[in-house]
Amino acid sequence: EVQLVESGGGLVQSGGSLRLSCAASGFTFDEYAIGWFRQAPGKKREGVSFISSRETRPHYMDFAKGRFTISRDSARNTVDLVMTNLRPEDTAIYFCSACPESRKFVWFGDPDGHWTPRDDFWGRGTQVTVSS
Repeated sequence: EVQLVESGGGLVQSGGSLRLSCAASGFTFDEYAIGWFRQAPGKKREGVSFISSRETRPHYMDFAKGRFTISRDSARNTVDLVMTNLRPEDTAIYFCSACPESRKFVWFGDPDGHWTPRDDFWGRGTQVTVSS
């Protein structure tokens, strides 16, 4: 059974930091890109950052550059997202997802799009709330 389990969310003040972790199981970890997405109330789900198993350079959305750092540990099948200098607009549910390497750019750019095949996996999310 495929599982992606997020942890590490919570309530933090503006300017604070959080470390989100994603524990993956049930699939061949090194064949998938792993990413973090978020969805704020009333907004579409959007990509935050992803890390490929085949490239050394992670990818970040502009709002995450310089503040967030993603890393993956193939020995433990985990992907972490360290978020610093958090802002109230970062408040959202954060989801971990895995996608085959061949489709990672479509998946990251359009997570709720009607592209096929949908062989990506998703966790249930963890709430991040940043107070002002």
